[in-house]
Amino acid sequence: MSNEVLYRKYRPQKFNEVVGQDHVVDVLQAALKNGGTAHAYLFAGSRGTGKTSVARIFANEIGTSQNDLYEIDAASNRGIDDIRAIREAVNTQPFESPFKVYIIDEVHMLTKEAFNALLKTLEEPPKHAIFILATTELDKLPETIISRCQVFIFKKPTQKILKDVALRVAKDEGFALEPAAAELIALLGDGSFRDTIGTLQKVIGGVGASGGKGNEAGKKISLEDTAVVTGSPRGAIVNDFVTALAKRDFEIGLKAIQKACDANVEMKIYVTMILERVRAVLLLKMAPDMVMTLREELSESDFNFAENLAKDPASSIAGATIIALLEAQQQLGYATIAQLPLELALIKLVGQKDA
Repeated sequence: MSNEVLYRKYRPQKFNEVVGQDHVVDVLQAALKNGGTAHAYLFAGSRGTGKTSVARIFANEIGTSQNDLYEIDAASNRGIDDIRAIREAVNTQPFESPFKVYIIDEVHMLTKEAFNALLKTLEEPPKHAIFILATTELDKLPETIISRCQVFIFKKPTQKILKDVALRVAKDEGFALEPAAAELIALLGDGSFRDTIGTLQKVIGGVGASGGKGNEAGKKISLEDTAVVTGSPRGAIVNDFVTALAKRDFEIGLKAIQKACDANVEMKIYVTMILERVRAVLLLKMAPDMVMTLREELSESDFNFAENLAKDPASSIAGATIIALLEAQQQLGYATIAQLPLELALIKLVGQKDA
């Protein structure tokens, strides 16, 4: 494998390579076909969902060359002087293209004065200029800016989509990734193509360096390999904690946390995996029509575990379980003792008499 960053290597270059954003791609392609190009677009969605990639593809589709494509990071260029420079440059004709395209990433980072300056440009842009604003925090944008753009909301990709991406990229790189390993990588990707492929690259690098336990020439990547490289807990440690919640058994839960600590498991990853398992139990319990979806998201053993708990009438897992775990997850960032928020959640939940 080369030293190239895999996310850049596998970044989509055409609309038909974009995954999981059909609702955006279909509208943009229809607009291009009908000649209905707008002067300003706003792409909103969480990190790593393909906003900048789609913006670049769109610019290419309308015939904009690299010399007439400008990408600005508003996190670093957020002041009024930066926007004034754009306002002055935007009036000059394109070098060699029908349009000049300005992609402003993290646009929510602009100052109030910069937004006011940008607004004037969006109100009366020259015919040859197209702006594509991208943000992860739509709520921080002034309504005056939003109202002057065509707004597209980018969805978080599902676990299955991310799993399929991990499997495909690993195969293209010459590695055989176990489905269970791909599921873990997708989970750690947390709804982001970039983070999923970044995690895969970390795993490939770690396994390639060590040869992998039981691997053939380092080309096979198992769930165990992936867990070791990413600092993820074994499934049994996760299931033990979830079982403790279901049975309200403090001792089992505390032992599970201690095993995770002894194995140097990252507590953030541990809580994320616990949340995924508890969510599955609740959905199987309350929404039977989710069975097929969860079968695709979870490994067979994890699905069977969640299904058995969902069918157990004595199980104490309920909505309050999710709330307490989410609170613990939020507290992880500033806890001086890494496992303390999870221990407190365990105490709170096993001490409850009502679900």
